Amino acid sequence: MNVNYIHLAIPVFFLLIGIELLAARFLERDVYRLNDAINDLSCGILDQVVEVFLKTVLFAGYLVLFERWRLFSIPSTSAWAWAVCFLGVDALYYWFHRWSHEANAGWAAHVVHHQSEEMNLAVALRQGAFQAAFSWVFYLPLALLGFPPLMFLAVSSF
Repeated sequence: MNVNYIHLAIPVFFLLIGIELLAARFLERDVYRLNDAINDLSCGILDQVVEVFLKTVLFAGYLVLFERWRLFSIPSTSAWAWAVCFLGVDALYYWFHRWSHEANAGWAAHVVHHQSEEMNLAVALRQGAFQAAFSWVFYLPLALLGFPPLMFLAVSSF
């Protein structure tokens, strides 16, 4: 079973947004605008819905590469393998995110995240729905190195 930690964190995230709203009200600061918050939430929902379908299809590429062309067989029972996989996913996400800022196609999928005029927790929900169409390519080296697909899925859920 693939546990989506993002889905598990949603109630906590909304609780933190509520705390942020209360703190802003107490400090008499205006950090939320209704239209911005609606856009943030809409983008977050759209991102999660699209990713369910997109990542399912694109994961097949990881699986095929792992099954046919992996260079090593990394055991999923090794704590070191999990740690290295976690660091690998994080490092490759960094390169994907950097590419998203520098390449036109990446920026087109990512720019929505930077369009809010406010800085608050809800802005984190504002993600480009089609970023996964590009990001999966950056993780393929992990398949070539032999990190098992279920390990990759579990680690990339964070």
